[in-house]
Amino acid sequence: MLIFKLPTPINISTFQLYNISTLQHFNNKMIKHIDITVKGKIQGVFYRGATKAVADQLGVKGYIKNEPNGDVTIAAEGDSISLEMFLEWCHEGPEHAIVNLVESREGELKNYRNFELIKKSL
Repeated sequence: MLIFKLPTPINISTFQLYNISTLQHFNNKMIKHIDITVKGKIQGVFYRGATKAVADQLGVKGYIKNEPNGDVTIAAEGDSISLEMFLEWCHEGPEHAIVNLVESREGELKNYRNFELIKKSL
């Protein structure tokens, strides 16, 4: 059991803020969204399928799709640790992939329910 020494005097809003920041610190489960673009020889080498498998293992939600210019676009949501490991995977890819560049930026949380492999752009 963890015991926290709270600042005194305390009011409800101070307690709520303290509790939220403490819990986030200990379980690091703050969910974030990142948009990722991967460039290189990544189409036709099972990059999307392998990336979906990794996302499912890490509990990352979102989607992955091929772009007409040869890039792969990924929207990913998860906790900081899972997203960090997921980004490391994106830099490597499966065995026959050649990743030249991975660009990522934080975006607005969409609350995806799972990780989807999008086959064709509509």
